[in-house]
Amino acid sequence: MPIFKPFRGVRPNDDYVDVFPTHPLDNYSQEEINKKAQEDSSYIQMIKPYVVSKSKDVDRNLRKIRTNFEELLDEKKLVQDNSSYYLYVQIMPNKTVFRGLLGLVSVEDFQNGKIKKHESTLTHKKEKLAYYLEKVNIQAEPVLLTYLANPKVELLMNHEEKNVPILNHLDDNGVRHKIWRIDNRLKMQQFKEVLEHIDSFYIADGHHRIGSAALNAKNLQQKNKKHNGIEHYNYVYSFIVSNQSIKIHDYNRLIGDLNGLTEEEFLKKIEENFLVHDKGETPYFPSQKFHISMYLGGKFYSLHVKHDLRQKQQELNDLDHFLLEEFIFKDILGIEDPKTTDKITYINGNSGIEGIIEIKKKVDSGEYKAGFGIHPVSFTDLLKVSDKNIKMPPKCTYIEPKLVTALVMYDMK
Repeated sequence: MPIFKPFRGVRPNDDYVDVFPTHPLDNYSQEEINKKAQEDSSYIQMIKPYVVSKSKDVDRNLRKIRTNFEELLDEKKLVQDNSSYYLYVQIMPNKTVFRGLLGLVSVEDFQNGKIKKHESTLTHKKEKLAYYLEKVNIQAEPVLLTYLANPKVELLMNHEEKNVPILNHLDDNGVRHKIWRIDNRLKMQQFKEVLEHIDSFYIADGHHRIGSAALNAKNLQQKNKKHNGIEHYNYVYSFIVSNQSIKIHDYNRLIGDLNGLTEEEFLKKIEENFLVHDKGETPYFPSQKFHISMYLGGKFYSLHVKHDLRQKQQELNDLDHFLLEEFIFKDILGIEDPKTTDKITYINGNSGIEGIIEIKKKVDSGEYKAGFGIHPVSFTDLLKVSDKNIKMPPKCTYIEPKLVTALVMYDMK
């Protein structure tokens, strides 16, 4: 079983909770970040020396972030709890509920394969994040991990949810965030005992965050002659949710050219491995695996993976994303590496026709030549590729819940 342990969470006080947390930085343009950095009460203002500063002295900028953090603690704008687990619930505007636990997982479990990954990571991005962690010592956004549902864990969370939450925050997207602190020793022991029956965690979102935390731990272990494995840098702030409390949406593709082919020639080549059906102008959402939606030249097509190809790939990688990229993007369009090309644009959907209509708009604008809608990856396939240590192509899953930064933080000091 992987370790999942309580920690001393740092969170904004009651007067600060509606203004301090933020969405992940990737959600904002640089202009929006600059604007938010002027707000004295925001998390982005706390990390302003790193995201806005004109100074080239990176170490100085990172030290200033740590100073800002400690000043907020001294001013009681941020409070640090006793060691706790946290029950965290998100309620979406459409009343969908996501529920799980905040705590720490072990870098060692990640390295030993008890925490399983399905995506490759970029080395330079991990190195940059690892250096940030070493200097700032704050993990502000948890890694999203998932596991096969355990009824005993669900029952304990049901009981806890009857209490009054310590945090109740409505964000600017209309999502309500509720958090309960679990610091009673008996309750903590009960959670620990039932969580011990979980064999593995699977990374749903945050491959670079957990990878950078592992790299930071490795770097610090080499510097620490008294390393014993229980230092704060050996743990990763995480949100664990069961497969009952996660949604995997489609992540679709747009391409800007047909590699010199006419539309007729392109369709003809696709027919070597796919059964092609003309759907006309009616938007087509692929209703199951091995069915891909394509929009080209003002028409929708269904591309059904031929049976022989399915059988051939069954023991290798039979994800629709891989089949599309291997047998259309690579073989026909000459795109060798989807991780480095600028010929593919990724656009997330919402498991419905709206994402397909967005593809149509993008292609009709003339910016793109064709678009491909892909059925969402199933939870079973997510586990299968992780267990087999198969790496998915980039941007295969758009997963909810999406987490907020600095609602609760882990101070690695």
